[in-house]
Amino acid sequence: MCIMSASKLDRLDARILLALDVNPDASALALSRSLGVARNTIHARIARLEASGALGSFTRRLRGAAMGYSLTALVSISVMQTKSHLVEAGIFTIPEVVEVHATTGDADLVAKVLAKDTTDLHRINTEILRLEGIQRTSTVISVLEVMPTRMQALLERMAGEDNPV
Repeated sequence: MCIMSASKLDRLDARILLALDVNPDASALALSRSLGVARNTIHARIARLEASGALGSFTRRLRGAAMGYSLTALVSISVMQTKSHLVEAGIFTIPEVVEVHATTGDADLVAKVLAKDTTDLHRINTEILRLEGIQRTSTVISVLEVMPTRMQALLERMAGEDNPV
């Protein structure tokens, strides 16, 4: 999926996204009225944001605890370089792995894992370790989400007067 670069978002895009963050069910007409922009402009902007990949899926808003997955862990994964494609394909088959980043440093990948409890986390870690190409893992448990992923502050900056349309 092609993700729109931040430089392609402008002040109006940021204002639309902030309004949708407050009210995800807002109609184009309601957004048009609240932002003082033509309804067709709102439709076109939202369609462009969706087509460009700038907007993630709706399920990204869902909290794991709402589904009974109250434990969050970060698993650092070291991979045999010649088998990285097998690890990447295998990791996608584990539903509790909800996010993966390729990284620099000691680990090749860092996976965000949701589990029901520590016993469930052990099962998931064992499943990860069984993937062909894994050299080792290191797991840390999140005891408290201090700040969830947020985009609002960046959008507010973009929507400010310092960023002309």
